[in-house]
Amino acid sequence: MEEFLRVGVITSTHGIRGEVKVFPTTDNPERFYDLEEVILDTGKEHLNLKVENVRFFKNLVIVKFEGIDNINDIEKYKGRDLLVSRENAVPLEEGEFFICDAIGSTVYEEDGKVFGTLKEVMETGANDVFIVEREDGTEVLLPYIDDCIREVNVEEKKIVAYIMPGLV
Repeated sequence: MEEFLRVGVITSTHGIRGEVKVFPTTDNPERFYDLEEVILDTGKEHLNLKVENVRFFKNLVIVKFEGIDNINDIEKYKGRDLLVSRENAVPLEEGEFFICDAIGSTVYEEDGKVFGTLKEVMETGANDVFIVEREDGTEVLLPYIDDCIREVNVEEKKIVAYIMPGLV
């Protein structure tokens, strides 16, 4: 399992006082209000940053970090991930899971036959879509709805799916 979970990506700076615009990659962007610190993945190291201020603008979060008061101090981190440790992650409800924990799971048909491997999850407005890679390298899109995805077991890295007619 991943040690850290991505909550956002720095898209650009905001003003000249060290604020950044962050594209949230969490189901609940409001969680930024509760974040006291995040981990900035610089590509070479992880920097712990204390969150000083948070506000929203359209679909982005504007974040000010403690001790970063100049555009030049933060500009170099555009495109970098903001992470939280698992201990600081949002608690999961019954039946919920982190997408990163499901990636790489083997997808089985209801009869137990291996269908493929979960490569990615595409988040859409209506429902998520599982991108499953078949043995021959082709990809199949499975909607994450009860009629199609019957079971997700991240501990066993196993997904059971009903393959609807016409999907393959």
